[in-house]
Amino acid sequence: MAKVSVLGAGSWGTALAILLARNGHRVKLWGHHPAHVAALQAERLNRRYLPEARFPASLHPVAALPEAVAESEFLIVSVPSHAFGALLAEVRPHLPPRPRVAWATKGLELESGRLLHEVAAAVFGPEAATAVLSGPTFAAEVAANQPTAMTVASKNPEFAAALVNLLHNERFRAYSSDDIVGVQLGGATKNVLAIAAGVADGLGFGSNARAALITRGLAEMTRLGLALGGKPETFMGLAGVGDLLLTCTDNQSRNRRFGLGLGWGESRAEVAARIGQEIEGIPTAKILHGLARSHGIEMPITEQTYRILYEGLAPLEAVRNLLIREPKSEAWA
Repeated sequence: MAKVSVLGAGSWGTALAILLARNGHRVKLWGHHPAHVAALQAERLNRRYLPEARFPASLHPVAALPEAVAESEFLIVSVPSHAFGALLAEVRPHLPPRPRVAWATKGLELESGRLLHEVAAAVFGPEAATAVLSGPTFAAEVAANQPTAMTVASKNPEFAAALVNLLHNERFRAYSSDDIVGVQLGGATKNVLAIAAGVADGLGFGSNARAALITRGLAEMTRLGLALGGKPETFMGLAGVGDLLLTCTDNQSRNRRFGLGLGWGESRAEVAARIGQEIEGIPTAKILHGLARSHGIEMPITEQTYRILYEGLAPLEAVRNLLIREPKSEAWA
């Protein structure tokens, strides 16, 4: 039995906490809002995000951050990317000199465009053991104990192996990787492409368009990932094409649902208010657009998605811009 702290009581943080508690570990689940934590403690479920998933006995919701991380052997962060750096800085004084920290956040730092392992290194120092958890993993299905697989990426092979053992069970298969850059870029880029896929479906386009968008989106993801130091095989794995297929084709994806609303003609504010949860693809589109330009990487689907979100481009005009581009080879690089 390991002592694990999960920071972030949204849908994915709660699902991870339930998974770990089911695996026999003692889990503390911390949430930012005391009233929400009080409800978790009283009801023994997360009624807002996962109302069907009862908490195992070894899962303990906690409101105070120092209490949540006290004596923790593993720290897993699951908060939106815009809150990631601030939370690490807040929790740092309560951790040992060389902490063991993993995160399930899929995104990049908004202000700087840094990957989250760079943010973690700036807070904890280069000697800390860090890892990212990513892959095609809808929270509701993990909480319901449905078969799932994911990738655990770390430059520290011993830490990656420990996390794999922590998560692994007969319904949840975890794979290790040392490509922390590629895994993070896959998890971030797929959210933008899921918005684009939702837009296409909202406009009434068919399966042909969706398949083409996913395939060419994978090409964009791979081009950027290789330029920033990722490995080709990562983008053909769970954290690449696996997560991309999931979020582009299933309406459990908040990013896809957001794109659907835009395709139906709703405003950005209307769709975001109806979804009522973080839509990581919105800020990520802006960051990826900047990264692509600064590195000279061609990412036309990402660019048109950025223009829809930040320049008011009509979705149909964005599609036209993609289709009238000069014909070229299908080569990805």
